[in-house]
Amino acid sequence: MRAITQLLNSILRTGHLPGLWKVSQIIPILKPGKLPEEAQSYRPVSLLPVLSKVFEKLLITGILPTLQKKQVVPDHQFGFRKKHATTEQVHRIFNIIHDAQESDQYCTAAFLYISQSFDKVWHQGLLCKIKAISPNHICNVLQSYLHNRYFLIRYREAYTTLHSVSSGVPQGSVLGSLLYLLYTAVLPVTPNTENATFADDTAVLALHANPEIATHLLQTALSDIQKNNGA
Repeated sequence: MRAITQLLNSILRTGHLPGLWKVSQIIPILKPGKLPEEAQSYRPVSLLPVLSKVFEKLLITGILPTLQKKQVVPDHQFGFRKKHATTEQVHRIFNIIHDAQESDQYCTAAFLYISQSFDKVWHQGLLCKIKAISPNHICNVLQSYLHNRYFLIRYREAYTTLHSVSSGVPQGSVLGSLLYLLYTAVLPVTPNTENATFADDTAVLALHANPEIATHLLQTALSDIQKNNGA
C-alpha cells in the first residue's frame, strides 16, 4: 500500500502517467440476435488498468470541490452528477411545458443528440478549457493523461497491434464522464429559452404567447449552439 501511495503522489508531483496506464484493451461482445460475421454486431468494451482507475478516482476527489465552487458544470446538465437522474430531468422538462400551458404560452422544442460524442472530443480544445479553470499541476496531469493514448483489440486469444487515440475521452475510464462534462459545459443559453441536458442528449425549449416568436426564439438558440460548436 505504501508503494502505491508513493507512486500516486509521484504522478501528481511530476505530472506524468505511466504509459501502460494509457493503453485500453477493447473486447468485442456480440449483441444478442446479431450476425457474428458483421463488425457492427459487436459492442466494444474497453478495459483499463485497475491502478489507473484508482488514480482517476483520487484525482476526481481532489478537483471536484474546485469545479463545484466555480460552478463549471451548468445547472441544466444532469448527466453524471450526484442526485441528478434522467427522472429529475424529465420532470423538469414536463414542468416547463406544463407551466407554459397554464400561462397560455406556446412551447417549441428541439431534441438534439450527438452521435459518438464521447469519441469526438477534441483533446486540444479540452485542455484549453481545463487550463482556464484548473491549477498548473492538475493541467499537467490531465495533459499527460490524454497524450499518447493507445488501444488494442482482443478477440479470444488473439490481439491486434497498438493503435493511437487522437480524440475522445477514454472509454471505460473514471475520468471520462467528467472530462466530457467540462468539454460541453459552454453550451450557450439564450434569453427566453431553457436547456435541459443529460450527457450527450439535449432539449432546447422556447416559450412565448405568440407561436411565431416562440419558433423564432428556438431557431435563434439552435443557431447559437451551431456557431458555438463550429468554433
